[in-house]
Amino acid sequence: MTTAQTPELDVQPTPLALLLLGREADPRSERGVDCPGDLPSPSDPDLVERARAAKVKLGDKVFVLGHHYQRDEVIQFADVTGDSFKLARDAAARPEAEYIVFCGVHFMAESADILTSDDQKVVLPDLAAGCSMADMATAEQVAECWDVLTEAGVAEQVVPVSYMNSSADIKAFTGKHGGLICTSSNAKRALDWAFEQGEKVLFLPDQHLGRNTAVRDMGMSLEDCVVYNPHKPGGGVTVEQLRAAKMILWRGHCSVHGRFSLDSVNDVRARIPGVNVLVHPECKHEVVAAADYVGSTEYIIKTLEAAPAGSKWAIGTELNLVRRLANRFASEDKEIVFLDKTVCFCSTMNRIDLPHLVWTLESLAEGTLVNRIEVDKETEAFAKLALERMLALP
Repeated sequence: MTTAQTPELDVQPTPLALLLLGREADPRSERGVDCPGDLPSPSDPDLVERARAAKVKLGDKVFVLGHHYQRDEVIQFADVTGDSFKLARDAAARPEAEYIVFCGVHFMAESADILTSDDQKVVLPDLAAGCSMADMATAEQVAECWDVLTEAGVAEQVVPVSYMNSSADIKAFTGKHGGLICTSSNAKRALDWAFEQGEKVLFLPDQHLGRNTAVRDMGMSLEDCVVYNPHKPGGGVTVEQLRAAKMILWRGHCSVHGRFSLDSVNDVRARIPGVNVLVHPECKHEVVAAADYVGSTEYIIKTLEAAPAGSKWAIGTELNLVRRLANRFASEDKEIVFLDKTVCFCSTMNRIDLPHLVWTLESLAEGTLVNRIEVDKETEAFAKLALERMLALP
C-alpha cells in the first residue's frame, strides 16, 4: 500500500482568524484590541479610594455611564445607570462634560460618540469590551446579504431594521438604505414603521428579538420568518423563501440570553411553586412563549419595583443585574432568582473592572486621553440618520 505525496497547502489565515488568535488588531471590531498602559493590580486595597480621588479631581469634566450589566464595583462610580440607548442619550444631555467614560461595551460607546458633540470625548475603559452579538454582523457580510436580496429581486421591498446592539457600521448601512434603529422596548413600533415603508424587513443582528416581536407582538407566524446565515452561500436560503418571507432574520444572538432554555423555565416552575418567569426578548422564542412576562431591561426593573411583597420571580437576563435586583428587593420580601442554574455573566461586559476604571480616570485626571472611541464622519452621518428615524417614532 502506497501513500501519495500531498503537496503543502498555501493556506492564508483570514483577518478574523488572526484577530481571534491575538495576532492582529481591529479597532472597528467588537472584539476590540489590547488595552495599553499599566493597569493597577486587582489586589490593590486602595483602588476604590484611587477611583474616587481621580473622579473628584476631574469634577464636572467627566461623566461616568454604567450599564445595568456592569459589576457592582464599577456601578458604584456611575453618575447614571441604564440600558445602552438611555445612557447614550444621557451623555448627549451633558454637553459640559468633556469626557464621557462609558462602562459598557464597544457599540454603546460608538452610539454615545454619534449622539454627543464633537467637543466631547467618549472613552471605553477596556477596548476589548465588545459584544458577541454585534460581532455576528459585519459591514462586509451585510453588504453581501443585500446583494443576495437584490439578485432575488426583493431588495426594493426590504427595509432594514437594526437593533441598538450593533456596530456603527451596521447602523450606517441601515440609515443609508432607508431603515431605522430599534431598542428592545420599541421594536414593535419600529417594525410597524418599517412595514409602512416596505413589504419586508431585514432584521439585524438578533434573530430572537426580531422573531419574538413579529410573532408575539405583531401576530405573524413562524412561517413568515426566514433566517439568513452569513456563513452559508446565499445565506442558506432560497430565492423562493426570500420572496415569501416578511421577516428576514439575521442569524445572530446574545450569548447570555441565548443560554436560557425551555428546560430552565420548566425546572424553575417545579422548584418554586407560584414563581413568575420574567425574561428579556433576546431569549429564544420557546422561552419567551413559556414566560409570564417579557420585556426590556428597563421593563424588568420596573416590573420588579411594582411587584407585591412576597412574590417570587425567576429572571432571564444577565446575572449581575439579577443579583443586584435580588439584593435590592430582599427587604421587601420579594424572592428573585436567576432563571438558569448555570452562572452566566456577560463576559465582555465584565472586562470593565475596577483596575481598568481606575487607570482610565487617573489617566484623564493627568491630562492623558486614553481609549477614545471615535466614529468617522460619514459613518456617523448615516448612523445618526437611522437613530433619528427611531427618535421620530410616535
